[in-house]
Amino acid sequence: MKQEQLNFTFKPMEAFLITIVLLGGIGTAMIFGGVVPHIPIVISIMFLLGLGLVKKVSIKELEQGLTDGAKSGLGSVFIFFFIGMLISSWMASGTIPTFIYLALDVVNGKYFYAIAFVVSSIIGVSVGSSLTTAATIGVAFMSVSTALGLSEALTAGAVISGAFFGDKMSPLSDTTNLASMIVKVDLFEHIKNMAWTTGPAFIISFILFAILSPEEAASDFSKIEILKNTLIEQGYVHWYSLIPFLLLTYLAIKKVSALITLSASVLSALLIGFIVQKDFGIIKMLNLLFYGFKSNSGVKEVDSLLSRGGMESMFFSISLVLLALSMGGLLFKLGIIPSLLEGMKKFLQKVPALIASTAGTAIGINFLLGEQYLSILLTGNTFQESYEKAGLHPKNLSRVLEDAGTVINPLVPWGVCGVFLTEVLGVETIDYLPFTFFCLLSPILTIVYGITGFTITKKGEKTAV
Repeated sequence: MKQEQLNFTFKPMEAFLITIVLLGGIGTAMIFGGVVPHIPIVISIMFLLGLGLVKKVSIKELEQGLTDGAKSGLGSVFIFFFIGMLISSWMASGTIPTFIYLALDVVNGKYFYAIAFVVSSIIGVSVGSSLTTAATIGVAFMSVSTALGLSEALTAGAVISGAFFGDKMSPLSDTTNLASMIVKVDLFEHIKNMAWTTGPAFIISFILFAILSPEEAASDFSKIEILKNTLIEQGYVHWYSLIPFLLLTYLAIKKVSALITLSASVLSALLIGFIVQKDFGIIKMLNLLFYGFKSNSGVKEVDSLLSRGGMESMFFSISLVLLALSMGGLLFKLGIIPSLLEGMKKFLQKVPALIASTAGTAIGINFLLGEQYLSILLTGNTFQESYEKAGLHPKNLSRVLEDAGTVINPLVPWGVCGVFLTEVLGVETIDYLPFTFFCLLSPILTIVYGITGFTITKKGEKTAV
């Protein structure tokens, strides 16, 4: 986010203290008060406005900082709207339900942890939400694990690892879209570049879960059978339901713009939706693009898994993005972030230190604030200019934001994801943490790549070097 800077700047130590006060206040409100992140961010904006007025900065300049920050997020706002419509249309067309059915079809008692990891990964990519995956399929796996007499901590680790793989690599994921948009990188280029670190992390995790899995186990898989049978009975599973996904994949490979790719997939899903949802008229089909798809199968797990999407479901993320970016605009306008970077300059002159500092900041914000969105937003805003000065392609930054931001939140006991996962899976964060292999490996690999220079792309280069 480039902005015209004022002559007035804070000293690095002053900027550091202001930042600590802001992050500490936001973190305290969220962790101990249970307040949604929007409110402490608004209060932080008020604080910064007051600070600017005390330092004789005109209200016009301060307002300009707010609007400049918000403007930088307009691209992500449009993408979020299209993602909401894509999810609901893919539900109606049976695209996501078909993927879920195919994933569940491979579940058996052999190599249980490895299968739980892979299935959770597939469903995570299909629905684009780690928490939804864990709260539905994850709960089913926990029940089967208990019946098999297997480790609940290991099962939870496998489910969470798979769910957050999906959260990272799905074009439907809000964090994936957020990371790409915050640094202005094409969504599909961002996902492709993440494969360099995500692929090895996935393979190593799969091998570890396979080694730790029992060779054979017998148990009642009735819950999973109920999910599969319900999807069939509701008429959601069809080969042609995969057409919207195949179209999206083809256009993405051809590097068609994200908005055109998403639009084509939404329209194709709507057309197929009229075949799958025989009682849906034009008005109902159009309304679900805004309100989301609602499943009424009568099976709680299935309805929870499929009732998603719509533009309306994106309002929470969109409002948080705009508020956080507005706060970032003020931080730039007041010279706070530039002063911080000035103080860190001697540590950021080399690429390895820059990558490591970015990862450390994203991890630190996760533990300080307990919020993965803010770890992406604040870290992305802070380091964007440094990557540009270092001659690095911005997709390096977006990859680190996901490797050290998105996947760390479930490992924080007081984090939004950590609290949620402990509640729905019934396993304490500290217990499943050692077995979330994918989440633990991702930041390690991204730092190692930064040190070695492997797949770190310079500006203007078409391939990683």
